[in-house]
Amino acid sequence: MLGRMMFQPLLISSMIEHAERYHADTAVISKNTDHSITHTCWGEIAHNAKRFAQALAALGITHGQRVATIAWNNHRHLEAWYAISGTGLVCHTINPRLFPEQVEFIVNDAEDQVLIFDKTFLPLVQAVLDKIPTVQHFICLDAEDQSIVDALPNVYFYDQLISAQDGQLQWPRFDENTASSLCYTSGTTGNPKGVLYSHRSTVLHSYAISLPDSMNLSARDVIMPVVPMFHVNAWGIPYAAAAIGASLVLPGPQLDGQSLVNMIDDCQVTLALGVPTIWQGLIAAATAMGSTLASMNRNVVGGSACPPSMIQTFKEKFACETIHAWGMTETSPLGSSNQLKAKHSSLSEQQRAAIRLSQGRPPFGVSLRLCKDEQGTQAVAHDGHSVGNLQIQGHWIIDQYYGKTQSALTADGWFDTGDIASLDQDGYMQISDRAKDLIKSGGEWISSVELENIAMGHPEIKMAAAIAAIHPKWDERPVLIAIKTENSNLTETDVLAYYQDKIAKWQIPDRVIFVESIPLSGTGKMLKKELRALYDNVLL
Repeated sequence: MLGRMMFQPLLISSMIEHAERYHADTAVISKNTDHSITHTCWGEIAHNAKRFAQALAALGITHGQRVATIAWNNHRHLEAWYAISGTGLVCHTINPRLFPEQVEFIVNDAEDQVLIFDKTFLPLVQAVLDKIPTVQHFICLDAEDQSIVDALPNVYFYDQLISAQDGQLQWPRFDENTASSLCYTSGTTGNPKGVLYSHRSTVLHSYAISLPDSMNLSARDVIMPVVPMFHVNAWGIPYAAAAIGASLVLPGPQLDGQSLVNMIDDCQVTLALGVPTIWQGLIAAATAMGSTLASMNRNVVGGSACPPSMIQTFKEKFACETIHAWGMTETSPLGSSNQLKAKHSSLSEQQRAAIRLSQGRPPFGVSLRLCKDEQGTQAVAHDGHSVGNLQIQGHWIIDQYYGKTQSALTADGWFDTGDIASLDQDGYMQISDRAKDLIKSGGEWISSVELENIAMGHPEIKMAAAIAAIHPKWDERPVLIAIKTENSNLTETDVLAYYQDKIAKWQIPDRVIFVESIPLSGTGKMLKKELRALYDNVLL
């Protein structure tokens, strides 16, 4: 017997419809590529999304075809998102920080029909122009510019396209399992792999990240996703913000600390989201500018492990609660978020702070487990200490990669994340390392993340990466690659002494090497593979 309840498909268009109907005058503030500020609202975003949907239809783009975007977080990009997915097309966000060869690969792999871009990325478009034969139309999000026409004679301009449309459009209804958006992994080894999300998975993910025990989003919030829209769909924030009617602040191309501080203070941002490298710049700029970031009561840190010192600084210096979260492209991305439970209220401040260092626990809709190997053949205890391969399943977790026929899952239906972690009985998860980054010294494992977190607690270390170097006796030993703060006189001896009493002696790095920069991926993660290539023989 079936239930007798109304059925409506879970579609991305329903979220922008809700925002238009009940939050039309709620502000959406956008910084453009020319650094000007546009003040708009959800009502206007929704209307322009319909106009752009009409424009895409006029160009002959049909249901299921892929439309690529190479753009910053701005209002036109947001409108394009809803226009594309809302009409049954697939919104393919491209990371502009990838190499041109990788961009060429993923455009061809996705068979994109349209390429939408900000003027900033015109050189990248030109670099791949003759190598992406499936792309039939190029659309620039910026104002009409003769230099762009000279470079791309058949280019369209976004405002020009939507000005010819009236916005009288009813969003179509279709199967909620229809593909909605496409993101590719960062491709640190081999070619990037596509992850194809559905309308159903995206709507359920939007509910999940809005929950009080996730990011606690509400219509009272002013949310600034510093994480780019091309990085796992800005962690789902542009969808969830529409669904709950929050004000949205889109910072555009200026992601330096000073620009972000000004946006937070000027727009009274209550919640901001980004990777640790972004927050390092923000903290330094706010300190130099004398800003207390008074409006911001919480921030979300993801993408890589958050140094404990950063959580402490946000709390003590800026009265800002840091929500440590974990996820990946294959998980939409939310897999866990760190919020305390009622029983933790009786703990001391120090005990609660220790819990907040973990990556948190999964929301409803996601399950986590630990196994001895990637195949998931032997379980590891959830005792808060034992570590194993972290695996995940849930409503917004990948099944198989785009264009592939084989499953991406274990035989019993779990996705192996490539992370090594521990889990306690409440589900709080602590990542020890990426499996490929663990350091095996004399048969014992050393966590590079733990070594980095300790180093980042030193006031004169700006960034640190711990890697395995070849050792004639112990096979591998840890080496720390570090960037000093400006005008620091820190020495290798000082850093090694700093590790004393913070970690077992045999886990202390053998060497500290100071560098001017550490290579980062397009999503702000340290490229340890490149560091290992440079320094793996340093102890021989």
